[in-house]
Amino acid sequence: MDPSYLIKPLLDETYPVIDYGKGVYLFDMDGNDYLDGSSGAITANIGHGTKEIIQAAAQQAEKVSFVYRSQFTSEAAEKLALKLAELAKGELNWSFFVNSGSEATETAMKIAIQYWQEQGVFTKTKILSRWISYHGITLGALSMSGHKGRRARFMPLLEDCPVLPPPYCYRCPYDEIEGSCQYSCAHELDLLIKRIGPEHIAAFIAEPIVGAAGAALTPPKDYYKIIKEICKKHGVLFIADEVMTGFGRTGKMFAAEHWDAAPDIVALGKGMGAGYTAIAAALVSDSVMEPILKGSKSIMSGHTLSANPQSCAVSLAVLDYLEKNDLVKQAEKKGIYLINLLRKLQISFPFIGDIRGKGLMIGLEFVQDPTKKTVFPREMLFTQRLISTAQKNGLLLYPAGAGEDGIHGDAIIIAPPLTITEPEMDDLGKRLEKTFQMMITDSSSTKEEGA
Repeated sequence: MDPSYLIKPLLDETYPVIDYGKGVYLFDMDGNDYLDGSSGAITANIGHGTKEIIQAAAQQAEKVSFVYRSQFTSEAAEKLALKLAELAKGELNWSFFVNSGSEATETAMKIAIQYWQEQGVFTKTKILSRWISYHGITLGALSMSGHKGRRARFMPLLEDCPVLPPPYCYRCPYDEIEGSCQYSCAHELDLLIKRIGPEHIAAFIAEPIVGAAGAALTPPKDYYKIIKEICKKHGVLFIADEVMTGFGRTGKMFAAEHWDAAPDIVALGKGMGAGYTAIAAALVSDSVMEPILKGSKSIMSGHTLSANPQSCAVSLAVLDYLEKNDLVKQAEKKGIYLINLLRKLQISFPFIGDIRGKGLMIGLEFVQDPTKKTVFPREMLFTQRLISTAQKNGLLLYPAGAGEDGIHGDAIIIAPPLTITEPEMDDLGKRLEKTFQMMITDSSSTKEEGA
């Protein structure tokens, strides 16, 4: 076999070579099948090999694949912007197209700062965010991320954006009980803004449901109502990072709708192209655009491939497919079915400490002692072993952070394509059960060897 010069996540790891995908399954060159229980990186929302999307891509490629946004617009880009304005609630009508979620959150950050500059306010340059959060891997996006593991190597280059604890009900730092809590994790934002000074703060950014950093941390019902009130009180914009949660993943078109959060700016990605193309966007409200339209009339951001007609046409086809097949409502119903299936497994496998999330974005946190919620020792590499064992059993899962600091804990996200059927969810459950059983057997064997 020829040597590989491809920089992979682990340079000394051997990865299966995928041949093709069909629906919720992927097939490698050796004929092994994998149930895509995580939609890759919570991206392949409508499954693999969908003919309508492939046809849309081919049709656009026959016309034109690229034009530079400072020279031309395109029918595909204009239609996609109009579609997003129709899908979004309230006054979120303006789209700035980019190529990845990291670019989308950085663009949102820049627009928030420019919004104040256009009004003659040049001190509001800080973006606040939460710990146990993830907003992207580029330096601006990573600065906003409260993901200690991913920040560590680049700390000298990063801004100190994370200040607020997350809504982590399973491990509430205030020892409050969900359902009767006082929302201390939300109210603390008010004090933090006062300490820093609202005259310095442009925006607060949050994932409606925390993804990679916290395994689907889901806030209680009034959380975002309080956050929005605090932001409005202090003149701080609210940015919703819907890169992972957008386009039906949680049973709503956008996850913020669960809380009537009404963001000023939304970052989109992943499911926007569903893995068929690289595309993302910053969705901006009329009120944020108003001073820019009256002022410089230009947003200071952009990338070579921004709003390219090829990606825009593919994304438009993805969104049409979502609507035509009613996948957003289906995600809510299928999520209930899948959570019930997982709760049955929890009875047999008590190391499943918590099951959380909405729709088809479900987090499982694993603990050594379910009563005390004690984490597994780091040297056990529980999540890594679980992910590897699952893949050997033909099931793809997504690793996530957990624990009080987001590092010393173990968790996964289960987020299959929205097209998954009940028999396929049953198949997912069987493969997951086999994986859990193998983890127990492996742990028992290790203990016996140690004795």
